[in-house]
Amino acid sequence: MPALDHVTDSVSPALATTGAVTEIPASASCFEIEGLSLAYGDTPALSNLTLRIPRQRVTAFIGPSGCGKTTLLRALNRLHDLNEEVRRGGHIHLEGQEIHAPEVEVAELRRRVGMVFQTPNPFPMSIYENVAFGLRLQMSLKKRQRDEVIEWALRSAALWDEVKDRLHDSAWSLSGGQQQRLVIARTLAVQPEVLLLDEPASALDPISTLKIEELIRSLKSRLTLILVTHNMQQAARVSDYTAFLNGGELVEYAATDALFTNPRLAQTENYITGRMG
Repeated sequence: MPALDHVTDSVSPALATTGAVTEIPASASCFEIEGLSLAYGDTPALSNLTLRIPRQRVTAFIGPSGCGKTTLLRALNRLHDLNEEVRRGGHIHLEGQEIHAPEVEVAELRRRVGMVFQTPNPFPMSIYENVAFGLRLQMSLKKRQRDEVIEWALRSAALWDEVKDRLHDSAWSLSGGQQQRLVIARTLAVQPEVLLLDEPASALDPISTLKIEELIRSLKSRLTLILVTHNMQQAARVSDYTAFLNGGELVEYAATDALFTNPRLAQTENYITGRMG
């Protein structure tokens, strides 16, 4: 299945640094976030965030609970549209296009920018039908073509060998880790450009967590991944870039190795060393 076989530049983009924020070149960016602010009613959640997220890399958002990580993640495919109390300012561009422009279809945006949540959410149907769900809605495929895409998506999610003989069993018969990989396969089947991951392994056992982390590393050759995690070790293991948020503000943003070994700000160092919760 040729889907997602985008060309990957194996060389990291040339970087510049302004204060504590690494500037990704526009030509290497998937998302460009400019002056993004967001509030739930009168309660501010994000304040004047500006950063670029590199294409076909793994970017981690870290920070204490309530700092705005998940709020920012959800803003990238307009999930906040479902909440009438949300007020937003600033701009988010995906491959140069403002995602809130009138001509942007939200359903198509969410196909391009898929999301996997903290708790696995397979549908109450078979393994096969879970992966086929989005395909049936968005693509007109013959059964043979659909079967090929489903196999490809399950292989891409490192699940095919575990379920190939039980595709018509209930998805709920899978373990928690398998369910999460099934959800990732379901998302990959519709060929997204970006995969948003909101603490995808926080509810899983160590072995399942390892498989999810291996999957994240393997997928970055095909698409952009953006990960929210409370696990510092996980961010260090799987991400190429890390953004540290606190109080709804972007504190520091850099290549992961640099941020964890030589943070520019004391606030960042205090957080990653556990002196700040």
